[in-house]
Amino acid sequence: MTALPVRLSGVSCRYGRHPAVLSADLDVPAGQRVALVGTNGSGKSTLLRAVLGFQPVASGTVEVGGVVARTSAQWRARRAAVGWIPQVRSSGRFPLLLDELLASGGDLAAARSAADRLGLGGLGGRGVHTLSGGQVQRAWLARAVGCVAAGAGVLLADEPTAALDFAGQDEAAAVLAGLPVTVVVATHDRAVVRVCDRVVEMAAGQLREAT
Repeated sequence: MTALPVRLSGVSCRYGRHPAVLSADLDVPAGQRVALVGTNGSGKSTLLRAVLGFQPVASGTVEVGGVVARTSAQWRARRAAVGWIPQVRSSGRFPLLLDELLASGGDLAAARSAADRLGLGGLGGRGVHTLSGGQVQRAWLARAVGCVAAGAGVLLADEPTAALDFAGQDEAAAVLAGLPVTVVVATHDRAVVRVCDRVVEMAAGQLREAT
């Protein structure tokens, strides 16, 4: 895998008439780890989803590896190049097995190895909906390792330690710190912030560099 730069230029996003991100500029060099901090509702999740194309951009541009995705082929390449840890909520009753979740990252062997290290060994045949919140959080982290092993050059993570205890938070932070890719992580966790190179604050849809 090769770490890729991420650049947002004047990015704005809206939900109907409601502005969620306002003219955001963010330049993340290849291989840098950035912690995106701010209160709930400040726009962090929306910003990350805009990079992936899950959230429409009302204005501005998002570049990954110097490319602004416009065509279907470019979007497919973008999603292969960017690993994603979503904010974990209830997994419901959807019959997805842990191994199936891990395989969706692209490299099942690497994801399984990470899952073993994170305490999920032997659970591959279990339904994700039967796992605890902390186990689901670890499963997505292991899947991200599989994404990187499959060639992703960027990892976006949205509160990847929210359901973990202190020891789990430190463990997850160490995994994020060890990935040889560009990382942008929305977090409230001090352990994660400590392993990042920069901290960027978000409030009411606006970004500023932390001092």
